[in-house]
Amino acid sequence: MKVMIDQRTALSAALCCLMLTAAIAHGQEPRVLDGRLHHLRIDGPREWSEFPEKAESDRLEVVFEGKANTAAQTLELRQQDVKQSWSVSLNDRTLGQLVRDENDMVVYFDVPPGAVRDGQNSLLIEQGGRRASAPDDIRVGEIVLHPDPQADVLGETTLEVHVTDADSGEAIPCRLTILNDRGALQSVGAESNGRLAVRPGVVFTADGAAKFGLPAGTYTIYAGRGFEYSLAAKKVTLPWRTLPASKPSEEKSADAGSVGYEKEIKLAIRREVPTEGYVACDTHVHTLTHSGHGDASVEERMITLAAEGVELPIATDHNVQIDHDPFARKMNVRQYFTPVVGNEVTTRTGHFNIFPAPAGGAPPEHRSEKWQETLASIRERTDARVVILNHARDLHGTRPFGPALYNEAVGEMLDGQTWIADGMEVINSGATQTDATELLRDWMTQLNRGRDVTPVGCSDSHDVARHFVAQGRTYIRCDDADPGEIDVEQAVDNFLAGRVMVSYGLLAELTIDGKFRHGDLAPSTDDKLQAHVRVLGPHWTTADRIELLANGRPVKVWNLQQAELDERRQTGVIWEGDVSLPTPRHDVFLTVIASGPGIDGLYWPTAKAYQPTSPEWTPRVLACSGAIWIDGDGDGRKSSAHHYAQRLVEKYKDDLPALLAALGDYDQAVAAQAARLVDVAGVSLLAGETQAALAKAAPSVQDGFRAYLDAWRENQKAQAEGS
Repeated sequence: MKVMIDQRTALSAALCCLMLTAAIAHGQEPRVLDGRLHHLRIDGPREWSEFPEKAESDRLEVVFEGKANTAAQTLELRQQDVKQSWSVSLNDRTLGQLVRDENDMVVYFDVPPGAVRDGQNSLLIEQGGRRASAPDDIRVGEIVLHPDPQADVLGETTLEVHVTDADSGEAIPCRLTILNDRGALQSVGAESNGRLAVRPGVVFTADGAAKFGLPAGTYTIYAGRGFEYSLAAKKVTLPWRTLPASKPSEEKSADAGSVGYEKEIKLAIRREVPTEGYVACDTHVHTLTHSGHGDASVEERMITLAAEGVELPIATDHNVQIDHDPFARKMNVRQYFTPVVGNEVTTRTGHFNIFPAPAGGAPPEHRSEKWQETLASIRERTDARVVILNHARDLHGTRPFGPALYNEAVGEMLDGQTWIADGMEVINSGATQTDATELLRDWMTQLNRGRDVTPVGCSDSHDVARHFVAQGRTYIRCDDADPGEIDVEQAVDNFLAGRVMVSYGLLAELTIDGKFRHGDLAPSTDDKLQAHVRVLGPHWTTADRIELLANGRPVKVWNLQQAELDERRQTGVIWEGDVSLPTPRHDVFLTVIASGPGIDGLYWPTAKAYQPTSPEWTPRVLACSGAIWIDGDGDGRKSSAHHYAQRLVEKYKDDLPALLAALGDYDQAVAAQAARLVDVAGVSLLAGETQAALAKAAPSVQDGFRAYLDAWRENQKAQAEGS
């Protein structure tokens, strides 16, 4: 679409007022080239249902009359929902790219001398690059041409922020979020340095202090430190001319003459979520320096780790083993976390995070397409104790848990791959799923298949602020008294034992009979089990649904109303309750999933789906406890659904009706595993006599066989389509 601008063009009232203030201050008038936002998308289906079916155009061209600039000027614009590459050019001269970030933000571009011509000028914003074929719904506009260089525009005023721990009074690393009066992230006049990591509207500080420029205006400043901490906010007005005002103790202002107005504010945050005895771990941490993509340098990454309260970060750059310890010491943040050397072993058939690994050592062979060969190389070259299957539902050459390769009802690989992982990502905040709980169900199916798999939450962060580090995280049971001296061996032992909780804006704890926790095997000494559930979170997040599951099936569901939450909520504890359950006659595992509304506040926004399967999107925060096994059969060891199914199929291999009758004493998970074993043995599950026998079986048996057959049909369809 083309927008023609002249002196008579009607402008947004808010922008006119803003520009008038700046014009009075400078004696020169910025030009609002376009006062509204436009919906753009190249040909193709819309990305999200929140956008209209038809975009205004596939590009935005703003034509305006101008006068050649002999000195540097600045272009300002607002962007929303930018995922792909969009270029900004003036008169066929590239000024830069929109920031690849879905968040609402105001960004700035340098306009070099001579870029503006006498007469007619054309500003063009269009999608480009190697992924231009992927439709990307964006909004862009509110475009202003400033007559001054960017440093002057962003340095009209100066804001100095100091953040302390409300309990100790000491300065604390944190994340600052700066929103303008339109609710967008506001770019600041500062650059990353030895103490700051800076992106549009976001400043991470290693020591709680930050000083940066801002255009004159009104802003809301947020301070936070990741999931465990409270959130502080303060509204500030930064006029161009110093105004007489009282100076309360928590803030001060001063006239800096020609530099502009200066203001200092103080904010305090405190730890709200009780996580004693657990370390906050992000198992999936990247840098631009060593992975080659994203935007976080290794120095910036050290600051963000400290500012988000990560205690045990795993360095997982692609096919390389990097030690973050010297960088953490260089940035003087080593006391806040214990870095661990790892590697994202990146193959065509799957990505695997491994740790601990030797720094700088020979990385595992990553060209094999056989998982077992990859594992052999991992063990031989690194002796890493932990192997995690990453983002199994995403397409990176191969979609490991796609229907062409994986039967989701029974956790079986269909391409001959041998399962090699100790853990699997169930929450990846940098690669969220359309169905937020899909990977959680996959994990529980792996347990039913008989595999000791630990659930993992992580960020997969390559960026400073877009998908920030440790938004998804794993809490590992371990001594956390000194974050700078975490016992890595103890943490690894407990990770492998499943003594974890997974967090994405919430934390879910489960205790059985007052003492058994995640990773434990609880004996069945009574007819009843007493389960205690506790959902944790800071004041800025909440839950509305809690599920207690046995072998992946809900046995108790709480749908929470806000009034109930308000009545029962305590600091750091959103909800807690008890339930009595009958002791099962066979072994099962219990786990809790808690979820709640996603967070749209730009101080901690929950991201849209990374590879969406639908234009519909409902953001959710999520948490999952680790598994507690119940020794229902009393033999002192945990037995999976697959174990029971295998034993029954062997016993009744020539008598299907007897097998189906025996399965009635077990749950759906056991029946689904039995269905696969019967199918593999050559019995047609679709045959009339089989279906007739199933019709007489218990409902749980019918459900299990049906689940397997539904997944089998999806497998057949995907393989026929070659997907």
